[in-house]
Amino acid sequence: MRAARLVSLLLLLQTRGRMTAHELADELEVSVRTVYRDVESLGAAGVPVYADRGPAGGYQLLDGYRTRLTGLTREEAGSLFLAGVPGPAAELGLGSVLAAAELKLRASLPGELADRADRVRERFHLDAPGWFRADEPTPHLATVADAVWRERQLEVRYRRWKAPREVTRTLSPLGVVLKAGRWYLVAAAGERVTAYRVVNILEAAVGEEAVVRPPGFDLAGFWQEWTERYERSVYTGAATVRMTAEALDRMAFVFPPEMSRVARESASAPDERGWLTTVVPIESIRHGHIELLKLGADAEVLAPIELRERFAATARGLAATYLDAHAAGSGA
Repeated sequence: MRAARLVSLLLLLQTRGRMTAHELADELEVSVRTVYRDVESLGAAGVPVYADRGPAGGYQLLDGYRTRLTGLTREEAGSLFLAGVPGPAAELGLGSVLAAAELKLRASLPGELADRADRVRERFHLDAPGWFRADEPTPHLATVADAVWRERQLEVRYRRWKAPREVTRTLSPLGVVLKAGRWYLVAAAGERVTAYRVVNILEAAVGEEAVVRPPGFDLAGFWQEWTERYERSVYTGAATVRMTAEALDRMAFVFPPEMSRVARESASAPDERGWLTTVVPIESIRHGHIELLKLGADAEVLAPIELRERFAATARGLAATYLDAHAAGSGA
C-alpha cells in the first residue's frame, strides 16, 4: 500500500510540477505528516525531489527527470474504460484504481499529448443519471461487481414485483449495466439470461463455483435486444386519443420514448383546428390515466371506455374543487 502511494506521489509531481504538502495530502488522502515522510523516503531512494520554502513553495522534481514507473497493473488497465464516468467507477469499488491508472497514463504521455488530454477533461463531462432522480441505494453493487470480475456464481435474495415477492436465486453473472443512473445485473439463471435491478437485491454472496460464459455472448448486443423487448412487453394495452398537434409534439419531452414514438407513427393528419387522432400504448388503465393527464385539456381519450370514464370522473372532481373554491372566494 505504501509503495503504491510513493509511486502516486512521484507521478503527481511529474505530471503537475510543483505541489505543496497540503495539495499532495489532499490528492493522496493522507496526512501532511505522511507526505513529509514519503518525500524523505523518495529522496533516500535517489529520486531528485526538492522543496522550495516560503508561501509560494512546494515540492518538485529536478528539471528533466521522468520516472519509468508508469506501467499499468491489470486492474488499472481494466478500469480505463470507465475514465469518463468516475462516479459509477467509485460505486463499483474502482475509484482509487481508476485514479491510479489515469495518473500513470497521464505521466507516460509526452507533453503535447498530455496537454491535449487535460483540455479534453476540461471541456467534456459525462453525467450519467437522468434528471430529477435521486441516487438509488445499491449496497450490494460492489459484491455483484466482484462476482462479475472474478467470474464466480452469485447467491442472491431478490425482491420482485410479483408473488412471491422475495425469492432466492443462484445466478451466473455476465455483466453490469448502468442505464440512466440505475444499475442492472445481467446474469443467467439456468438457461435463461435476463437483467436484474441491483437495487432490488436484498442479500448477495459470491460463491466459489466458476461461471461459464455462453459462447459468443455480447453484453452490449444483449442489452439492446433486452431493452427493446422489455419496452414492448410492458405496454399491454392501447388508448385511442384525440389531441392537438402541439400535444403530440410535447409528448417527446414528457412521455417515455416508446409511448411518444408509437403515438407519432400512428397519428392522423391534423384537421383544420389542429386536432388529430392517434394511438398511445399504455401499461394499464391506471398508467394511461396518470400519463395522459400530462396533456391536460389538449387531449381527449376516446377509448377504451373505462379510461374515458376515469378521465370524466377526474374532470368532474377538478371542476367541483376549483369552481367551488372560486365561488367561495368571490362570496357568491
